[in-house]
Amino acid sequence: MSQTKSIAAYENLRARTRELSLIDATAALLNWDEDTYMPRQALPFRAEQVAFFSGWSHRQFTAPEVGDWIKACEDYGFASDSDEAANVREWRRSYDRATKLPSELVEEFNRATTLARDAWTDARKRSEFPLFQPHLEKLIALNRQMADKWGYQECRYDALLDGHERGARASQLKTLFAEFRPALVSVLTPAVERSRSVSESFLEADYPIAAQQAFNREVAAAIGFDFEAGRIDTTTHPFCTSLGPRDTRLTTRYNERDFTESFYGVLHEAGHGLYDQGLKPEHYGTPLGNACSMGIHESQSRLWENHVGRSVAFWQHWHPRACHHFPGLSKFSPDQIVRAINRVAPSFIRVEADQVTYDLHIILRFELELKLIEGEVLAANLPAVWNEEFEKMLGLKVPDDARGCLQDIHWSIGAFGYFPTYTLGNLNAAQLMHRAKKDLPQLDAELAKGSYQSLLSWLRAKVHEPGQRFDPQDLMRRATGEPTQSRFHLEYLKQRFVD
Repeated sequence: MSQTKSIAAYENLRARTRELSLIDATAALLNWDEDTYMPRQALPFRAEQVAFFSGWSHRQFTAPEVGDWIKACEDYGFASDSDEAANVREWRRSYDRATKLPSELVEEFNRATTLARDAWTDARKRSEFPLFQPHLEKLIALNRQMADKWGYQECRYDALLDGHERGARASQLKTLFAEFRPALVSVLTPAVERSRSVSESFLEADYPIAAQQAFNREVAAAIGFDFEAGRIDTTTHPFCTSLGPRDTRLTTRYNERDFTESFYGVLHEAGHGLYDQGLKPEHYGTPLGNACSMGIHESQSRLWENHVGRSVAFWQHWHPRACHHFPGLSKFSPDQIVRAINRVAPSFIRVEADQVTYDLHIILRFELELKLIEGEVLAANLPAVWNEEFEKMLGLKVPDDARGCLQDIHWSIGAFGYFPTYTLGNLNAAQLMHRAKKDLPQLDAELAKGSYQSLLSWLRAKVHEPGQRFDPQDLMRRATGEPTQSRFHLEYLKQRFVD
């Protein structure tokens, strides 16, 4: 095929996917609105809106001419290291996956998730799993249908996992977690013992929401989040969503007795937001303008939340400003605050878990959602199985569904296969931070002064700007010299909580 026709095919692809990105961003805005400001009675109509947009977008991307354009580009053969080659490769992957699903199934799935998310919110508030159960059963069935149509080699779950972390397999995760879990437990016992002198309510006081909002915004801006291109709102479950190159929305929730709940929620979501704001805007609407994977995305949130935000250096620098917003904190030294926020003790809520037990929460969810998809656990039995496995893993009796199987939003939005990316994110975060400190010898001194630009610039170059140019493991090799390893995270945990 001639160069002229190939370039025309490429430009047609870029125009089509940019147009679809505008539609998808509009649908994402509707979802954000549903979680923040939408009146509840608008839900049925919102479900129809989201279903319409998803179906229309799916039909436009799976149209025969899109396949023709992709093939024309492949036949021409752009240079292997070019932007064009990277985009064509990812368009092919997405097209082959999308064309296996009929538009009706896509619409039904998006309609179901809109209704399920609202039912989950109500069920969680009332701590009544039966209110959510029929929605969960439907979403499991729909996920199975999609997995069967996508195809898989080992198990249905792999087809779902691949949508969040390219190339990952359940069998690999089982092996990883089987090795990782006893190493975590070996850190847990001395870490818990070390934390016994710090009570759970050590920092408990009155923290007005307005003061929390002001402090959260100040710190988020300091680490680099651009509030001219983003904002923070309130929701049941913290999340970050990108509605375009200059529109990144963070959300958090507030506890007026514990400022750390909203603060670390914002730091976590700001890590995601920095990634989204670091993607090159000129690539918007193409794979190079999208994040590499959720395991890489989660590395950014966990890096800023934990490696930066829970360190001694961070609180030595931010202590005066924290005391300005929360005068009651002045009775605590930075070291006391650090000991309190790094207190290790098994607890019920994943998003409030300490860094040592956090991955045990993830392993539990991975094992349960794998069994749900493979039919080894029925949705009706989920609370009982959850409670039993949770007690085995963390030694606590779950008091109610809200602090048990209803605490996370993920299954209500049909995101099966997402949970393992949190642990992959932890591993990647420690590995990236280890390498950043090698590449930037002055980094520790800069962080101690509250200067984050060198770290952010390093992450921009190594992680954000490549978009989907590389698969997750290739990106990690290029950024750190080797694929994802668990040893860096374990070394980090031992240094912070045991040594």
